[in-house]
Amino acid sequence: MSDNYEYILKTEHVSKRFGTLEVLKDINLEVKKGEVICIIGPSGAGKSTFLRSLNQLEKITSGKIFIKDELFLHRENDHTVERLPREKQQELLLEMGMVFQRFNLFPHKTVLQNVCEAPVIVRKEKKDEVEKRARDLLSKVGLSEKADEYPSRLSGGQQQRVAIARALAMNPEIMLFDEPTSALDPELVGDVLQVMKELAQTGMTMLCVTHEMGFAREVADRVLFMADGIIAEQGTPEQIFTNPQAERTKNFLNAILEA
Repeated sequence: MSDNYEYILKTEHVSKRFGTLEVLKDINLEVKKGEVICIIGPSGAGKSTFLRSLNQLEKITSGKIFIKDELFLHRENDHTVERLPREKQQELLLEMGMVFQRFNLFPHKTVLQNVCEAPVIVRKEKKDEVEKRARDLLSKVGLSEKADEYPSRLSGGQQQRVAIARALAMNPEIMLFDEPTSALDPELVGDVLQVMKELAQTGMTMLCVTHEMGFAREVADRVLFMADGIIAEQGTPEQIFTNPQAERTKNFLNAILEA
């Protein structure tokens, strides 16, 4: 597939309802390759739902999702109007890695086996090549010596770093992070954020839902503030954190930064 595209990811008028509750309302976003976007906002703002809708873990109610300038999916009123053929959809979805709040590692497999599983099973790659890459990735996240351990013997922070390595093992072009540090004890957060910072520095396209304001301020090219299912404000970290325009953004940041 050509890399000659304007946006690696784009949404137009995306909305999502659960029954009568409208969780996402007319979300429009354009993401360039290599851009790091942090999404902040109160609980219930629709941040995680938006992230999950990008890789089809949630089915949007209406709107369009484009990946690499191709119309991936168009839905209106809970009906699919147009979409790529299923095989092409799967191919593009594999370009999106996702890291969740919970680590979801296979408890009966070692760290190395967890990282190797998807490339071997899904992408049908050669086991020895995948294992070499997996060991490199474990080294990058600072866990070389844990390759043969089982997840139950790791701390939460270590498990989350394994989850990041596992997502990267698929060679994704986009990484989605859904509050990857929210389930961790405070002293374990730093190691995970450090891995994410280093990943951002490699030029990986990243969308991160986070409540770590220091991280967003340091790493993001752009910060989106979501509230009540809309993008209420967006801008550079400098703009959002030092000169927010929307009253909702100001109130949220005041509450967070004073806490």
